[in-house]
Amino acid sequence: MRWLAAAALAVLLLLPAVLGSYAVTVFIFIFFYAFLGQAWNIVGGYAGQLSVGHAAFVGVGAYTSALLSVQAGLTPWIGMLVGGALAALLGAVVGYLGFRFGLRGFYFVLLTVAFAEVCRIVALNTDAVGGALGYYITFTGNPRQFQFQDNRAYYYVALGLMLAATGVVAAIERHRFGAYLIAIREDESACEALGVNTLRYKMLAMVVSSFLTGVGGTFYAFYLFSLQPGSVFGIPLSVEIVIRPIVGGGGTVLGPILGSFILSPLAEAARIYFGQGGWAGAHLVVYGLLLIAVVLFLPHGAYPALRRLWGKAAPR
Repeated sequence: MRWLAAAALAVLLLLPAVLGSYAVTVFIFIFFYAFLGQAWNIVGGYAGQLSVGHAAFVGVGAYTSALLSVQAGLTPWIGMLVGGALAALLGAVVGYLGFRFGLRGFYFVLLTVAFAEVCRIVALNTDAVGGALGYYITFTGNPRQFQFQDNRAYYYVALGLMLAATGVVAAIERHRFGAYLIAIREDESACEALGVNTLRYKMLAMVVSSFLTGVGGTFYAFYLFSLQPGSVFGIPLSVEIVIRPIVGGGGTVLGPILGSFILSPLAEAARIYFGQGGWAGAHLVVYGLLLIAVVLFLPHGAYPALRRLWGKAAPR
């Protein structure tokens, strides 16, 4: 398996030399959403706490780094850490309110959605961040400002983010921390009965997840150069984040990556073939049908199913 991963990494590193600009852009979004999916995977996949408001952390990180860059001249390479820290602080607040008062399942989902909506409304009505008109970043092409003339630079940055998040998730899975999160997901009451401080480990998972997501907000801001409250804090972005680990396999290291490689090209193909002639939004229908199929036939996601097939096909 390791040699296969090394070969795949080598191919990804060499791909920009042979790909056109459009294909590079598609891969950038594959890597970026895989990164966000990995960040969500920590709290949603391993700990089993279903947040559908992770767009709030993307928005906090994006607006923070953009404002620090434009207003204070701070390089986004540092601003992303500040944005990640503020997102982690917000994640701690959301987590404490949810976990301390025992909100689970649908109630925790509502809490995370509510916080994302509050952030959207605040940004929508705050002139300092552009209000309803949005916040725009002037393109300079200066790498110090997280801006690049060549789109391939964004490709490698997005790939680096995805690999870094995957490394964090792999380390968590091998550590006792990961074992506790999985146990909490499977039976939280039993964990508490055994003396595990479930509040502490769920809080840690939420903080790490929201920090990584906030870091991703910087890439969002300085790749698109436009921050619109309805887009950056909206439910659709949260769904885009959540759906990848669900389809690929939540609670696994490679699940969010596989899910992004399945869904991102699918969304782009749907946009191209069904986005015209009155078929706008057809890719959302495709998403819905795919989710139904996954729930019915692959309840644990695509990666666990592929791993079982690999195990059966491998020579004994």
